[in-house]
Parts: sequence; C-alpha cells; structure tokens
Amino acid sequence: MKIRLKDGSSREYDGPKSVIEIAADISDGLARAAAAGEVDGKVVDLRTVIDHDCTLNILTAKDPGGLAVLRHTTSHVMAEAVLNLFPETKVAIGPSIDTGFYYDFEHAPFSREDLDRIEEEMKNIIKKGAALERYTLPREEAIAKMEAEKQPYKVELIQDLPKDAVISFYSQGGFTDLCAGPHLMTTKPIKAFKLLSSSGAYWRGDEHRQMLSRIYGTAFATKDELKDYLHQLEEAKKRDHNKIGREMGIFTTVDVIGQGLPLLMPKGAWIVQTLQRWIEDEEERRGYMRTKTPLMAKKDLYLISDHWNHYKEGMFVLGDENKPGEEVMALRPMTCPFQYYVYKQSQKSYRDLPCRYGETSTLFRNEDSGEMHGLTRVRQFTISEGHLICTPEQIEEEFRGCVDLAKYCLTTLGLEEDVTYRLSLWDPNDRSKYIGDEESWNRVENMMRTILNHIGIKYTEQAGEAAFYGPKLDIQAKNVYGKEDTMITIQLDMFLAERFDMTYIDSNGDKKRPYIIHRTSIGCYERTLAWMIEKYAGKFPTWLCPEQVRVLPISDRYEEYARKVLGRLKESGIRAEIDARSEKIGYKIREARVDKLPYMLIIGAKEEEAGVISVRSRFLGDEGQKQLEDFIRDVKEEISSKTIREEMPDEE
Repeated sequence: MKIRLKDGSSREYDGPKSVIEIAADISDGLARAAAAGEVDGKVVDLRTVIDHDCTLNILTAKDPGGLAVLRHTTSHVMAEAVLNLFPETKVAIGPSIDTGFYYDFEHAPFSREDLDRIEEEMKNIIKKGAALERYTLPREEAIAKMEAEKQPYKVELIQDLPKDAVISFYSQGGFTDLCAGPHLMTTKPIKAFKLLSSSGAYWRGDEHRQMLSRIYGTAFATKDELKDYLHQLEEAKKRDHNKIGREMGIFTTVDVIGQGLPLLMPKGAWIVQTLQRWIEDEEERRGYMRTKTPLMAKKDLYLISDHWNHYKEGMFVLGDENKPGEEVMALRPMTCPFQYYVYKQSQKSYRDLPCRYGETSTLFRNEDSGEMHGLTRVRQFTISEGHLICTPEQIEEEFRGCVDLAKYCLTTLGLEEDVTYRLSLWDPNDRSKYIGDEESWNRVENMMRTILNHIGIKYTEQAGEAAFYGPKLDIQAKNVYGKEDTMITIQLDMFLAERFDMTYIDSNGDKKRPYIIHRTSIGCYERTLAWMIEKYAGKFPTWLCPEQVRVLPISDRYEEYARKVLGRLKESGIRAEIDARSEKIGYKIREARVDKLPYMLIIGAKEEEAGVISVRSRFLGDEGQKQLEDFIRDVKEEISSKTIREEMPDEE
C-alpha cells in the first residue's frame, strides 16, 4: 500500500501498519511527539491500522487535532484522579473542547481546594507514565462491566448507542473508561495542564435530569503555552461583561427577580435605547414598515406555526393545556406569526412585494438555568426583528439587503472583523426536528449557497443547526473566554407561508405563495451590549457613552464658569456632567478615567480668564486648550458620524 505524507513524499508497505508504526518508520522523534493521525482528512487514533492507500498526516500537540487528543487524554487522567480521591464518585462524560476539556461527575460541588488536590494526584498519575490500552466489548458484556463498576451514566450511554456501534474502552493503570477515542499512547506527553473551575451541569443538558459537577481544565504542549493562556484568561476576566457591566452600573441581577432577568440600570438603558433608535431609523430608511404586536398569544397561533410541536419546551406557557376548556396562552418566543397576520390583513399583489416588516421585539425563552449568563443568555430579551415577504424572483436581492444591513451594523459598531459566517443546515438523519420534505430542504439550501457565493461571503456549513422551518446564515462571535454565540441570523423560510395561507397575486392573476426571510439587523440588544462591553472593555465609542464629557473645576472658585460650560454642552445635545466636589483635580481625573469617559474638561484660572477649556481624552491624553465652540463642533461630529477613535494605552 502507498502512504502519501503531508510533505508530498510517500512510503510504501507490503502489509497493514498502524499510524504509530508509520510515525516511527519516519523518525523516532516524530513517534515520540505524535498525538494522533489524520487519514484522508479524518483524525484517528495512533493505534489505528491502515490497510489501504491513503494520505496520512502525523499530528502532534502543536496541531489543533493533536492538541484535542492531548486534552482528551488529560480529561481521563483527571477522572482517574477524582476516583482515586473520591472513590464513590460516578463518572459521566469528559470530552475535549476548544479551550481545553471538562469532565462531569456525580459528586458534591468541587471547591478550589479539591481542584488543587486533584491536580496533585494527576501529576502522580502522569509520573507513572501508564500506557493507554484500547479494547472493545460486545454490548451485553460492556453493560455488565459498567454495572459491576456502579457507573450508571456509562450504562445509559452504551444502551443508547446504535445496535451496530463498536463499543470501545481505554484503560490506563487502574482506570478504565468507555470512550471512542482517540487518545495518546501513554500519559507521559502530558506536561502542562491546569484545572480552572467547577460548575453545575445537568446530565445530557436536561434540566429534569441529575445535576452533575463539571470540572473544566486546559492542557497545552508546553508550559510556556499554558502560562500564556492563563495570562490571557486573567486578561479576559478583566473584560468579562458580567464584571465590567456591573462595576460600571450598566446592569445588575437580583435573586428575587430571577435568573436570566437582568435589570438594565440607567446607563445600560440609555445605551440600548440609543442603539434601538439608530436601528429603527436605519431600517425605515431601507424601506421597513414598523409593527407593534402582542407579547403573548393563544396556543392556537403556535399550533399553526408548529412552534408548539417543535419549540414548546422553550416557551413560557400560561394555563394548563390538560385542563378541559381552559384557554392556554404563551409568551412569544418570536414575532414572525404575528407579522404574518399583519401581512394577511389585505390581499397583496406582486406589485406590493417585497413587504419588509420590522419590530423592536421583546421575546421570552425558557432557557435552562445552567445556560444563563449575564446578558448573553437570558429569559427576556429584545431584538431587532424583521420579516421580508417576497416573490421567488426577489429572494436574492432581499437576502443581499439583509446581509448588507447586518454588515453595516457590525461595521458601525467596530465588530465586523470579530465575526464568522455559518450556513446552518438541516440534519436529514433527524427529520423529526423539521417540517417539510427533503427535496424542498435541498432546493432552498442550494439557493442559499448560491446567494452567499454571489455575495462573496466566506462561510462554513453546519448540519443540524437550521431552524425547524428553514436554513439560515448565522453570524457568529466569541466572547472573551472563547465561547461562540450567534449574534445575528438571516433565515430563508419556504414552509410557513403555506401554513398561514399567505398569498399574493402574480402578474398572470394567479395566487402564489411568497417566500419569507426572517432576519435580525443587530440581533439581541442585550447580547450585543455584552459583546460591546467586552470588545471595548467598557470604553464605548463616544456616541454610545452614557456620559460623554465631564467638566472638572480645579476648585470652588471656578465652579460658576464650569457650570456655564456644562450648560452649553447640554444645550448642544452632548451628554455631560460636572464633578464639583471639593477634591483635588488629580483625584477627579483618576475617577473620570476609571469611569472610562471619553472627555474631561479641566477648568481653572487660565481657562476662565481666556474663556477656553483644557481638554483631556482617552484618545490623545492632554489635548491642550481649546475654544468651547470648537470642542463642541468636533464632538458633535464624532457623535453624529459614529466615529470610533483609537484609544491610548491605559497608562499615559
């Protein structure tokens, strides 16, 4: 057989060879560094035997695929350490993830002291350098083994595997785990790891199942890489919107109000209001018609849309549907069915299309308690929602318009370089999640590919992420910890027009079904606010700062002139305040910097005598003396143009 290697060379063998054997044939050093193989683009275990011509890449921990294997093996070492220290623990699952790994255990919550003990035990295990051995068992033997070891979560996993699944285990020293792999050959290559935190997690993400204790950790090829990552993590914590947003008085949460129900403080409310007004004005300029629809509806509406069958678990239901004669309602998780009835109030002609409806929508979704976080995952939120009803011939142009609007919003906010684009497709292997037939799905998915290719967007594809009624373009971004969320979505729907009997009259006088584009322009305002807090570490562009200028009189003697300056700023529409406290000017300046203000105006004897102001900013530091009217003109231009000025380092 002929093995083609990454560098373009090839090797030939008379018989089957494992990946690790081929690595050793290339060089002993490569075999020692090897973490996994990549056969024809698929990551495989080093123990995998190759018996056919293929392309092979030997992966080390410097490669993303190899690093994932190193982390996976580290999670097994952690599980072994936990069982050594807490023998009654039940183990669940322990995968590698983008930022490291985790493992779920049925055990009381782990303290930081527990994690430190587990780390020390992991070091002892790694020192022994045990080899990892892979073997398989028939289903009944595998179940019996896990039952004998009193590991019910593993039993459930085995029982849920397809009948023809290969049931594999990996053992290391005295520890054995149900696992598909791949894994390192031994524990020796694990040189740099850290257990980061512990939190609760429902078994299989189901809030009705057992709450488990999850330990998060990370691992790298070298200690220097680990050190750099931990430093980045500390820096990320400084930008965490959950920390900065509370410190700046942008939002808060209260236990008696409930999880996922943040309170926007005056500063946060002003920022969101400013964003909403900007988006509503921009949408109107682009031909959107504004609607205002109810926050709840009868169950009947959601039965027509099929949200009741596909989304009810995520809705807040009011009333008991099992109680005869009781009217059952639900808080709306989306606005689309309401806007369809706005469309249906009159018969539309092809000349009336496209109809572009926009609404600043407050929505409600019953998120799992373990999923909620700050402003990014909440139970009540507001989005810039829109639905475009159009003819088949108008789809591409309207979809382009939606993408253009989203890009305009991202660019204005300085976020365009921080996003990726994902085409979210249906999963033909799980048709229960969707409405419609395979032919329709394939047709519309191909239509979306064509449109995206025409636009020139670079995108990835992900099966199983589509809405139940159609594929979508998801605009993705990561938070400071690397967790990815959907920020903006544009969906193409070919089914709901029929369910709601939506029609238009075409040029031949025949009734036809329109297509529907579901979209957001800026997404969820709360999530966007969180994103911007982290992006700018609270130093918002001037047009989004709740306080844009602070006037700082050096002493009480200059307060009268300072208040005249303040009054002129406010008359000009600039959000300004005064700090007239009897404090030293250095203290006032430091406080203004801590509050992340764009501008400070220093007022003293020279300024009063000359009728000017002294300007300090986040952008240039000491900008010297200026005429007040010149400063007002420049700041108003900065605000109206939504300019994002380059920041100085924190220390001047």
